[in-house]
Amino acid sequence: MQFVRRLPAVADMTLVTAGAMTANIASYLLQLLAGRWLGVAGYSEFASLLAVQLLCAVPALALQNVVARELVHGSDIAALRGLRWRCAVLVAAAAAVLVPVVSVLLDVGVAAAAAALGSAPALVVLAGEQGVLQGQKRFRGLAMVLGVTGIAKVVPALVVLAVGGAATAALWAAAGGVAAAAGYGRIVAGNAETAGNHGAGRGMDLPGDSISPATSPDVDSGLTEARPKQAGADGTIPVSAGSGAGAKPGLADVAAVLRAAQVQAALMALSSADLIVVRMVLEEPDASRYALGTIATKIAFWLPQAVGVVLYPRMAQPASSGSAIRSALAVLAGIGVVAVFGAAVAAPLAPLLAGHDYAPIQGLLWLFALHGAILAVLQGALLSAIAVNRTASAALAWVGLVLEVVLMLVVANSVTALIVTAALVAGATTALVALLVIRAAAQRPAVAAA
Repeated sequence: MQFVRRLPAVADMTLVTAGAMTANIASYLLQLLAGRWLGVAGYSEFASLLAVQLLCAVPALALQNVVARELVHGSDIAALRGLRWRCAVLVAAAAAVLVPVVSVLLDVGVAAAAAALGSAPALVVLAGEQGVLQGQKRFRGLAMVLGVTGIAKVVPALVVLAVGGAATAALWAAAGGVAAAAGYGRIVAGNAETAGNHGAGRGMDLPGDSISPATSPDVDSGLTEARPKQAGADGTIPVSAGSGAGAKPGLADVAAVLRAAQVQAALMALSSADLIVVRMVLEEPDASRYALGTIATKIAFWLPQAVGVVLYPRMAQPASSGSAIRSALAVLAGIGVVAVFGAAVAAPLAPLLAGHDYAPIQGLLWLFALHGAILAVLQGALLSAIAVNRTASAALAWVGLVLEVVLMLVVANSVTALIVTAALVAGATTALVALLVIRAAAQRPAVAAA
């Protein structure tokens, strides 16, 4: 029997966090420099098109989650890569249809709209490889791909802007960088031919990521000896042996990706609806103050992103999904508490950094951070719903979205009222979704055994 030493879960989360933070910092740098180089007249168009690019990530994130889940269940890598290409073609077709729509809605040129949507197919291809790395628990490789993707997307766009290029050219350059990153992700994830014979084979592993093809890792540990292919004493079924229907190639079809996509869309809508409504409810100065406060929301929301990424393969395992989901939600809640406390302590710095016009929201920053922390827990709960393939709970997020918008439009008329409404609705929605996914995960081993 061969043994292998895996990186502890905390180290895995640290690596993924580093990769994600590299991408996020690069993105913020792009927005900052673009604002200076394009000026007031040109940056508004660029920022709007960047928001469109963010929406393009919804099907890509959904595909990544489905690929990781089905790989854990023993599906063939080649079949999952075939699913990736089918989704990429569908997304490309949808993007082509949406180009004139985006052009009209944002009042931009067709070329600019096409540039914003042009990265969508490449994002899907890239997400497929990230799903392979995630499903195989190769988090060092995943972290490298995340970081390289952020740099590859931003650097070409910055070069174009630096030499005087317009927003359209910069967005096409960014799309080219994403395509290059997708090629890099394919190299890191390895060939299906070498990995496919083992269901969750390792392909071209990076040092420290490899797991012997003759064995599979214990899903409950971060630093363990590998188990043989036979089911362990705790009932864990190694992915190479398959797990029920999940072992059939092609089972994860486009419909599965669409179901996961509506979950991702619900979360994205719930996390950004307040920024749209605030412009309808408040005067411009207060709307700007609210928008600044949401920086604390975004930090608290994205800070623990690696928790869900690292624990997702365990969530997808019938024998460990219940404990993994509870662990993920507990860790996310703990990080949220720290984020809220940090926002309260750092609040006096807000007027110094952003200007004294923003002093009125200084005492509210902890509420904005609380909103982001709650949404981070909701993200973990919805990810677990995708992991156990029970995405109906996302309907609660859609209901929460409608309730939040209605309450904000009818009741809220100040910055304080808006953020309190957003936090309360998010909290109630998160509590209900978390309860449902925990109950579903607890019932799953019994259903599998039957």
